Amino acid sequence: MSEQQPNPYSGDPGAVGPQDDYRWGPGNPGYGYPQPYSAYQPTLGGGMPMGAPGHGAGGAPLSLGDITVSGDQIITPAGTMPLRGAVWNAMDMSRTEEKIPTHAIVLAICFALFCLVGLLFLLMKEKVTTGYVQVTVTSGGRHHSTMIPATDAYTFQWVMGQLNYARSLSM
Repeated sequence: MSEQQPNPYSGDPGAVGPQDDYRWGPGNPGYGYPQPYSAYQPTLGGGMPMGAPGHGAGGAPLSLGDITVSGDQIITPAGTMPLRGAVWNAMDMSRTEEKIPTHAIVLAICFALFCLVGLLFLLMKEKVTTGYVQVTVTSGGRHHSTMIPATDAYTFQWVMGQLNYARSLSM
């Protein structure tokens, strides 16, 4: 049987190898890095929190992007903020365009030979929404901003409904 080798990177005086204070993993967070949470918070896929203690399996009462309201605090990647007295803002940076789809142009060209009936295909329109809704929260001397992708023309109204609920919790 072979003997188990000691860890050469442990820094113990009796260990084999370099005798420096090597530690695995990142050092202390610097400027711009999130502050460590006071407790481990497991997440689901996509960084969605699984639910905070005290809320059971139902999860947090409100989540907007990477901002989560849980109990009496606001949890962000940069750390926690107090919920009481938080200031919430939203800015709509999305736009909805109406355009003629490509297949309508192709059909119009193909059917233009039949007594100009194909030109009716040019009346087809589709609405495409692009952009983001920016949500910001300020509380306890901290500020955090997140961007929520706009999937349709009513994304901003949905975000404002969630934001008004968050404002009512902040009072």
